[in-house]
Amino acid sequence: MSESPRAESITPQLIHKPADYTFTSLLRDRVAEDPDRVFGEYKDESGAWVKVSRARFQEDVTRVAKGLLAYGIAPAQRVGLQANTRYEWVVVDFAIQAAGAITVPVYPSSSAHQLAWIREDADLAMLIVENDTMAAAAREMDAPPRLLVIDGDEEPALDVLAEAGAIVDDGTLADALVGVRADDVATIVYTSGTTGRPKGVALSHRAFVEHALNGAAHPELGRLAHDDARILLFLPLAHVLARHVEVLALACEAVIGFAPTHKTLASDLQTFKPTWLMAVPRVLETFYNVIDERTGGGVKQRLFRWSAFVARKVDEARVRRGRHGIVLRAQMAIADALVLTKVRHALGGNLRHIVCGGARLVPRVSHFYGGLGIAVMEGYGTTELAGPMTVNPPTDVRVGTVGYPYPGGTVRIAEDGEVLAQGPNLFSGYWRNPEATAEVMTDGWYHTGDLGSIDADGFLSITGRKKEILVTAGGKNVQPASLEDAIRPYALIQEVVVVGDGKPFIGALLSLDETMLPGWLRSKGLPLMSAVEAAKDATVREHIQHIVDQANLLVSRAEAIREWRVLPRELSERYEEMSASLKVRRRQVEDHFADIIDGIYAKV
Repeated sequence: MSESPRAESITPQLIHKPADYTFTSLLRDRVAEDPDRVFGEYKDESGAWVKVSRARFQEDVTRVAKGLLAYGIAPAQRVGLQANTRYEWVVVDFAIQAAGAITVPVYPSSSAHQLAWIREDADLAMLIVENDTMAAAAREMDAPPRLLVIDGDEEPALDVLAEAGAIVDDGTLADALVGVRADDVATIVYTSGTTGRPKGVALSHRAFVEHALNGAAHPELGRLAHDDARILLFLPLAHVLARHVEVLALACEAVIGFAPTHKTLASDLQTFKPTWLMAVPRVLETFYNVIDERTGGGVKQRLFRWSAFVARKVDEARVRRGRHGIVLRAQMAIADALVLTKVRHALGGNLRHIVCGGARLVPRVSHFYGGLGIAVMEGYGTTELAGPMTVNPPTDVRVGTVGYPYPGGTVRIAEDGEVLAQGPNLFSGYWRNPEATAEVMTDGWYHTGDLGSIDADGFLSITGRKKEILVTAGGKNVQPASLEDAIRPYALIQEVVVVGDGKPFIGALLSLDETMLPGWLRSKGLPLMSAVEAAKDATVREHIQHIVDQANLLVSRAEAIREWRVLPRELSERYEEMSASLKVRRRQVEDHFADIIDGIYAKV
């Protein structure tokens, strides 16, 4: 393979749909092909998985869509949807589209302040929420929209809509879609808002439907979504990547398992037995750390860590040579028999692929899963790109890269290193905000704000954030992402924020993972203590210093972390220090802990 970098990477488009092809068109076609094929599964009150055919899904969508019309929802009006990942979410989403309206997803964890802004900016005509707690928050708004509750003290929202829609005939429902085009806005997804007030990203039917159809049609990317594929979906459907999976499953033969929370992930893996899933790096890191912690220390922990080391070496050898030697094969056989087979079983036994995005995954974690025979396909995308823009193919995972473009997509590296993108998945603009749109669009190219490079085979690597470069008082440019990504995966660490802009050296704020802390303390023979107490403990501080030292090996001395402080608590979405998609809001963290940052530089 040549080492010469490229300025651009293109994957040809495979599927072109007519100008009137929408969410509803896709559902109609898939039901006509095979009405009895299973679309998804959800858990009933006993925890058993219940199958839903394509035909039943269409029937549920039609009833709810008619109800929306009966309630006076008109074409192009905005309907808010706030709920966890569940079958009803997808029914309501497709029903809104079938009524010619626009879906505005709201994260289940959104604050009353965030909800009020979305209600105002999108001018919601109706809001459908999951439970009475969400409904109570919605009622606190000034002039709240018409409100329905999926699971509450009153009659369930979907039943209410179905009853109301009984007076609406099929012709009236069909009329609601007259004039709706593929390039019309289908949804407005509000950014997680790591900086400033969330912006409404307007996305068309084409951005989801044609994009998913192209992914399903690709000989490599479509492979994992066919042949009895089972997707366990636990990311919130308000997140654009989960929304892409919702459409992708319908575009191919995959079955979605709707898991309302990641808290039941361990049991859901066992009962649903997915062949692939989509996750953020933190989920993969936490799964590894939990297994390590549950060994209880001693011989069992040493055996697990040795087995994990062997698994990584096997995958690294695959990447380098495509094979491994007799000694490593023998070690792998032992590790498999004693440990790794149990790990695979804990993941459901059938898992073969994990699509991972949202942040950088450190190579050692990727290689661990690769050694288990599970390809971790890192990808890249943004809300403005309707989810995935690039992804590693399942048969050629390049660890450290985020793959090549989806069919129809192009990524380009600008002169300053910024990643630019365009394709059928490109957003229509920020809702009612042409000034913000103009800031990120030039001649049809979306400026992602990320820095990257493209190798000779067209694989993209993300190297940092254009707007998150720290410039020290000495004029040294520092990308905090490389240091943060190296520190974050450790079990003891919840989050890390590198600081030092305009300062004489680089520092860091670290928060301890309060869930993992008790097990870590036990493994070290230490008594239980709070995060505040642990921050002062000599053994804990020595371990953190080792973690920081290892990260510093990746950068020059001028870029290395010289001083660090442990925060008195975890970073929290409650205090708007974390976005709903678990991204750090750097500005809020720096504001909330300004006194601690000042302390880092007090003696300079």
